[in-house]
Amino acid sequence: MIYQRLLRPMLFALSSGDPETAHEWALRLLAWFDATPERRRFLARVAGALDLPKTPRCLFGLTFPTPVGLAAGFDKNAVAPRVFEALGFGFVEIGTVTPRPQPGNPRPRIVRLPPQALINRMGFPSEGADAVAVRLRANSGGLGIPLGVNIGKNKETSLIGAAADYRTAMQKLYERADYFVINVSSPNTPGLRSLQGKEELDWLLGEVAEENLVLAMDFGREPRPVLVKLSPDLSSHAMAEAVEVCVKHGIAGIIAANTTLARDGFSKTEEAGGGSGTPLRPRAAWAVSVLRRYAPSEMAIIGVGGIMCADDARAMREAGADLVQLYTGLIYRGPFLAVAVARGLVERPALAAGLQAAALPPAEKSPPTP
Repeated sequence: MIYQRLLRPMLFALSSGDPETAHEWALRLLAWFDATPERRRFLARVAGALDLPKTPRCLFGLTFPTPVGLAAGFDKNAVAPRVFEALGFGFVEIGTVTPRPQPGNPRPRIVRLPPQALINRMGFPSEGADAVAVRLRANSGGLGIPLGVNIGKNKETSLIGAAADYRTAMQKLYERADYFVINVSSPNTPGLRSLQGKEELDWLLGEVAEENLVLAMDFGREPRPVLVKLSPDLSSHAMAEAVEVCVKHGIAGIIAANTTLARDGFSKTEEAGGGSGTPLRPRAAWAVSVLRRYAPSEMAIIGVGGIMCADDARAMREAGADLVQLYTGLIYRGPFLAVAVARGLVERPALAAGLQAAALPPAEKSPPTP
């Protein structure tokens, strides 16, 4: 409550010209806590993470102490990856990391929309895979929770050359990643979403699977789990085809969903970019429910989009998600949201029948409007 009543208004006011500035300040503060075990433990005590009930679950060979993870985009360059365990997260996903450094789209590229939404047109700003790999190697001893690395192609890379970009990023980050996420669904890199088509995805995932086997042999270990992040704007038919391709190539899971180009529920429809936050939640839950219907039981589904409280996370779990991720909720609800959501899932794991019926959209052919 202190964050929402005092700190958030102050941060929003100070960074009103460019909301990305507030994000950078937050990351610097988190990096300070990340720097030593003592600071991380202090933060965990303040956040309430030390006595957080653990509900470990094993998925694609990894153990997740809680089902609440950090979504890609918050810590793009692994500036403070260890601190998120202290904030109650059960796993963390960095990125999107591109093989070569790139600045992304011109600033300002984030728009805050009341009451709890964002539109971003970041365009994969990234320090590049080499820089991120160096930073991850400096984190001796690992994170204590699973680390996912979300990877994408550079903007100037043609679609024909996209597979080489994903393979290069895997090569440079393979040593430290616990799993990889193939991002083919950001709306802010021209042409990227076309890689979700059945033939294009089949080609790309075949290349990724081949690289995974080569790197596993080089490192003398089992192949890394690979997940795919999909758009909530796909039809149910396109999602079914994506699942078919993912099964063919041994994909461990699907993340649903990325930001949306739809503007239902968003207060500013003229802004370019992908929308996230509360208006995305029905679409994300719909995508999860469709994917769960088509995916085999062993394929993990991670739900992300508009989760602002434990009830939102429960609805996503009821839709079929094995795990959930947060991002926009952290901006509007504060850094201790993961603890609140994880604790709420333990204390009341299922929705009331009436709330459940209202929360879960039908698995129809087109995404629902909020």
